[in-house]
Amino acid sequence: MPTEYSLTDLAKIADVTPRTIRYYIAQGLLPSPTQLGPAARYTESHLERLRLIKKLQAADMPLAKIRARLRGLGEHEIATMSTSIEPEQQPSAAIDYVRQLLGERPLRKPALDKQPNFFRSVAPASMPAPTPTSAPPSTKPQAPDPDRSQWERIALDPDVELHVRRPLGRIKNKRVDRLISIARQLLEEE
Repeated sequence: MPTEYSLTDLAKIADVTPRTIRYYIAQGLLPSPTQLGPAARYTESHLERLRLIKKLQAADMPLAKIRARLRGLGEHEIATMSTSIEPEQQPSAAIDYVRQLLGERPLRKPALDKQPNFFRSVAPASMPAPTPTSAPPSTKPQAPDPDRSQWERIALDPDVELHVRRPLGRIKNKRVDRLISIARQLLEEE
């Protein structure tokens, strides 16, 4: 079996599209190939990472969590995990799935009385009463969550484009706008 693959060969073996591989590289899930351009070569490491990503996705793990999980792993650990992880069993109901994602335990269905009491409290007895917080809510602006970002493509010229991960903070937004206007001016000078 070859140790290096072209993009199309890697895509066929991993059962994904070449576009998916490029997307995973852009998102930091896969490292860049050993060479760039049409002669780009991918290694067994890329294949093992793709297999692990597919298994983690089959276990309903979002890409942001997969990226965080892969960040500190070595090649040997990735190879071991890609062969050992089995997809988790699917939850029995949508609410159980949501609770699983949130890390909560599934609620037990209460036994119904023969005669329902319409004046009974709706909240379960195990739910703690809400307590007022002593600290006021923070007025400090929150930094954008990088896991909840989206790439924006900005065409500067028919042959040049800029890719920006959004959302950005107010100051970076102003800087990007300034960069775009300067780049367009420079490209018009030709």
